[in-house]
Amino acid sequence: MILSHHPMSIDHAFLLRVHIMLERIHLAILSAIEEQGTLTQAAETLNLTQSALSHSIKKLEGQIGTPIWEKQGRSLRLTSAGRRIHALSRRLLPQFEHTELLLKQIAKGEMGSLRIGMECHPCYQWLLKVVAPFLEQWPAVDVDVRQEFQFGGLRALFDYEIDMLVTPDPLFKPELEYFPVFGYEHRLVVAKSHPLAEQQWVSPQQLSNEVLFTYPVEPERLDIFSQFLNPAKCSVRQHKVIETTEIMLQMVASGRGICALPGWLVQEYESSLPITSLRIGKQGIQKDIYLGIRKGDEQIPYVSEFINLAKKTS
Repeated sequence: MILSHHPMSIDHAFLLRVHIMLERIHLAILSAIEEQGTLTQAAETLNLTQSALSHSIKKLEGQIGTPIWEKQGRSLRLTSAGRRIHALSRRLLPQFEHTELLLKQIAKGEMGSLRIGMECHPCYQWLLKVVAPFLEQWPAVDVDVRQEFQFGGLRALFDYEIDMLVTPDPLFKPELEYFPVFGYEHRLVVAKSHPLAEQQWVSPQQLSNEVLFTYPVEPERLDIFSQFLNPAKCSVRQHKVIETTEIMLQMVASGRGICALPGWLVQEYESSLPITSLRIGKQGIQKDIYLGIRKGDEQIPYVSEFINLAKKTS
C-alpha cells in the first residue's frame, strides 16, 4: 500500500481518493503499459498473464470510479488518471528497486554500494585518487563510476540510478545536498602560436572572432558564457561541441579554435601539446567541484566518509 503526496506532479485530491487501494503492482503495470504500448508486451515484461494484468487494473478502476487506460487499436493509451499514476510510478519504482537492492546486500552481509555519476569528464583521474583509499577503508562497500551521465546527471540522481554526482555546475534543489570538495581556476586554452598566447588575461571582446569548443552542455551552464561573455553582451564567431577532452585540445593545438578548461587539467597536457592558458577576464573565473547527493543520504556512514576523503584529495 502506498501513501504519497507530491505537490509538483501529482494532484492531491486525486491521490486522496486512491491512496487506500493503490499498490505497487499497479505502478509497475502502468509503467510497463506506457513503455511497451500493448497489453501482451506489458504482461510479458512483468511475467503476468494478460487476464491477471487486466483484472488488477479493472479492480482498481472500479475502486476509484474512473478508467485508467483506453484502447486505440492494438495499443493502449493512458487516461488522465492513468498518467497521474504513471507519474507517481516514475518516482517511486526506482526507490523501491534501490531499497530492495540494499536489503539484498544487507542479507548477504554486504554493507551497500556507491554509484557515482560523472558530470565532470576531466575529474576522472582525481576521482580515482579518492576511490582507492575509500575501498581500503570500506571493504564491504562496492563502488561503480558511471560516465554516461557526464552531461546530465541530475535526473539520474533523482531517479536513483546513481547515488552521488560529481559536477562543477550544481543545480541547487531542495531535495539535494551539494558539498564543495576542491577549488580551481577556469582558464582559456589557446595554441602557443595564437595571438592571445602572450597575454596574461583576455577580455570578452577579444573572443568575438574566435571558434569556441565546449563539451555538449547547455550554454547557460557554461561559465565562459554565463560568467564572461553574456554579462558583457559579447559572443564568439562560432560555437562547436566536442565530447572528449583529448580531441578538443588537439583541435586547439592545431589552431582550429579555443576552449575553456580547469587549470589543473590544462597543466597535464601542456607538456605534450603546444598549448597554453590564460586568465578569463582580469579577475579570472574561480570554480569548485561539488559532490551532489539526495538530502538525507549524508547520514549513511560510507557516503559521509567518501565526502570527507574527497575534501582531503586535491
